[in-house]
Amino acid sequence: MLRSLYAGISGLRSHQTMLDVTGNNIANVNTTAFKGSSVQFQDTLSQLTQGASGPQQGIGGTNPAQVGLGVLVAGISTNFAQGSTQATGKASDLMISGDGFFVTRQGNQTLYTRAGNFDFGPDGRLTTPDGSLVQGWGAVDGVVADGGLVGDIQLPLNAISPGVATTEATLGGNLPSDAVVGGQPLIRDIEVFDANGAARSITLTFTKTAAGWDVTGVDSATPGTPVTAQLAFTDGVQTTTGLMTVNGIDLDLSEVSGFAKLTSISTTEKDGRAAGKLDSYTLAKDGTIIGSFSNGASQALGRIVLASFANPAGLEKAGGSSYRATFNSGDVQVGAPGADGLGSLSSGALEMSNVDLSQEFTNLIVAQRGFQANARIITTSDEVLQELTNLKR
Repeated sequence: MLRSLYAGISGLRSHQTMLDVTGNNIANVNTTAFKGSSVQFQDTLSQLTQGASGPQQGIGGTNPAQVGLGVLVAGISTNFAQGSTQATGKASDLMISGDGFFVTRQGNQTLYTRAGNFDFGPDGRLTTPDGSLVQGWGAVDGVVADGGLVGDIQLPLNAISPGVATTEATLGGNLPSDAVVGGQPLIRDIEVFDANGAARSITLTFTKTAAGWDVTGVDSATPGTPVTAQLAFTDGVQTTTGLMTVNGIDLDLSEVSGFAKLTSISTTEKDGRAAGKLDSYTLAKDGTIIGSFSNGASQALGRIVLASFANPAGLEKAGGSSYRATFNSGDVQVGAPGADGLGSLSSGALEMSNVDLSQEFTNLIVAQRGFQANARIITTSDEVLQELTNLKR
């Protein structure tokens, strides 16, 4: 039989594979974070019909004569180039800008993906559309233990930010120097908290004197023990320390001025807060999930990790836009986004497919014509065989 028949068959098979890969790329043009693939061909073994000979005295050397036996698929490689950004506005949608893969767990199997279309389930765990659990580092009292064992990312839905006692407060603004001595006092209330987060108030009463202003502070928890301080001013600038302590809470009035025709005394800063429940969350570029509580407090709830490989092309596609590690991908390295060469995270956006339709349609034409050409090889070889059988007539 003719060798060209089998060469044509190998060409049909190889170009059929190219058509399959190209068709899959086009089918996934809108798949989140899909990475297109390409086919590489190589020739098969060649049959030696005449060996090479070296030059001798009076005669030159000869080159080997070989007949190729066809083509085969050398490999199908994945293109991990960055896809375009698609803004979604959804806080749990994440996009990796740069290298790296999200780490997910499906049962006892660890998988890796670039698709960040995640959602929080009813139990607070961050999941992929197929139910895989996104992995990361947990936080204890707002501190993330970087470098430890990874686990499921989970929002503590019933988390409470504890109350913090007020220890100091600062007042600023102006007390009018032209106020009537002994006239109507100014009263300002400061909300403060105890260690349990219970609120109470400190009432400050400002009374104009010939020397400046007298300040009387009363804590509603101990109303029978007022504290008094004096404030004096020269050309509107305070000349006293402006410090007083009311029931263990330090009040700083040193920034208060004393110019005329302006009354703007108010609290500018204080510590302490009531207890609060988790209201919402935000995501930082380093993967840290920051919870916002109803009392205004913010603290880290966990951190999403990224994985990297020495040879990403060695990863095996596992379906569901996920990959699994192989012997040729190298060992997985897990780290925080933005560190050790890993990309950063963007919230409210997704990575689109990196398939280039113009290139894929060109590849489709090339594969189709290659298939047709190899089919002609088989047709021509068949005609030659028919001529051979006709010799017997």
